[in-house]
Amino acid sequence: MALADSLAKVASTIIGKFGGDVTIRLVTAGSYNTTTGVISQTNDDTDVKGILEDVALREVNELIQAGDKRLTVAADDFATAPETKDVVLINSVVHQIIAVQTTEQDNTAITHELILRA
Repeated sequence: MALADSLAKVASTIIGKFGGDVTIRLVTAGSYNTTTGVISQTNDDTDVKGILEDVALREVNELIQAGDKRLTVAADDFATAPETKDVVLINSVVHQIIAVQTTEQDNTAITHELILRA
């Protein structure tokens, strides 16, 4: 596990140095209100650094569309990995998480790549 821990720290350092500011909003569903028909939500914002880039046209398929973005964040910045129910705020623009791909070494998460759509 020493290699995995070292890789996780290096990823966090490099993304922290070269990445931009983003906010990951972890959304947790609450209780259902029978009167209004609405499910309450609890939001937990985490400010992290991330590297943002466009999705390559060769990656476009049924799920990923042209114009989507790829955000790479260090796994060490999170207690739990982001999921598709969560959202990302970049420069006050809300992006939906379409897919999450985790890079691991020895079952230890190193980075998370999030496919985003505004």
